[in-house]
Amino acid sequence: MIDVNELRKGVTFTMDNELYKVIDYQHHKPGRGKAIIRTKLRNLRTGGTIDKNFTSGDRVQDIRLDHQTVQYLYSDGEFYYFMDVETYEQFPLPDAVLEDAKPYLVENTEIELSSFEGERLDVELPITVDLKVVEAQPGFAGDTAQGATKDVTLETGLVLQVPLFIHEGDVLRIDTRTARYVTRV
Repeated sequence: MIDVNELRKGVTFTMDNELYKVIDYQHHKPGRGKAIIRTKLRNLRTGGTIDKNFTSGDRVQDIRLDHQTVQYLYSDGEFYYFMDVETYEQFPLPDAVLEDAKPYLVENTEIELSSFEGERLDVELPITVDLKVVEAQPGFAGDTAQGATKDVTLETGLVLQVPLFIHEGDVLRIDTRTARYVTRV
């Protein structure tokens, strides 16, 4: 059991026989009374998110997840197929497990897969991924006082704001935590 004051982004725990991962965390101390810990939690089995407030002193049951490195192979529209890089075992994962990761998945991308008691629950992307630009409007630098940007579409369907000098065919490094352009590769 851990105290809710120890909850941070990325911590996993069980509550009401469900597995949750902390997506967002805020500690609020009113003038009088106990502190309130506001959290946004993602159910690791269903993919749904909830907002939950705890009061200081509450406790939750923490869990330890197993991690393995897997390589993304392909998607058939319903499932995403991966391969364990150590045993070469191939297995599918449902759409709900990969909700936030889908815009960054290209073939042969290696990611960390988290599981609990043999149940595959969550994926952790690398900090940056390299994606190719498939559609970019021409950029015209008009009278701009600050850096001008334009929208581009990447090979996974992700649409981003990038500087005007980016063209179709360029490969961009994208930060998966913030969904922002980092550099041209």
